[in-house]
Amino acid sequence: MWISEIYTSAPAEERCAVETASFALLDELGIPYSRVEHDIANTMEDCAVISDALGIRICKNLVLCNRQKTSFYLLTMPEDKPFVTKDLSHQIGSSRLSFAPAEEMERLLGCTPGSASVLGLMNDKNHEVRLLMDKEVYEAEWFGCHPCKNDGSLRMKTDDLLKVFLPHTGHEVTVVEL
Repeated sequence: MWISEIYTSAPAEERCAVETASFALLDELGIPYSRVEHDIANTMEDCAVISDALGIRICKNLVLCNRQKTSFYLLTMPEDKPFVTKDLSHQIGSSRLSFAPAEEMERLLGCTPGSASVLGLMNDKNHEVRLLMDKEVYEAEWFGCHPCKNDGSLRMKTDDLLKVFLPHTGHEVTVVEL
């Protein structure tokens, strides 16, 4: 897998709109980050290689919904932790969770499958998505994610995500233990 050197500023070349918006918002909010570009990350094994390059663990981000598709969740968890639906369902009081359809993910977060990111919450103006963070991710010093496109990854301080980015978007965190 090809991985670029580490950069500390937004890409100079033209990128897709959602990726450009991600970096623009981080810069506007004064949130420092380090980033790499890479081949499309299709698997968690790919993300492990990227994690090593950034010196952190990239999070696994899952967009979930209830059976009626009336409640949506973005779950961010360690890349190597297994996801057990019933354990999460019990903690958040929702039964029958499944993966949200790609069109809902794109409508709500501006992300396509494989590119889900907490940065996509900037697009959720109606607060239809509830952010769920595994306790391990919530307590970590660093947070790693895609900039809403899975051919790049970045790291930032978790405190900046929790105390600057999320208040800006108006989203709160529900901490879960998986």
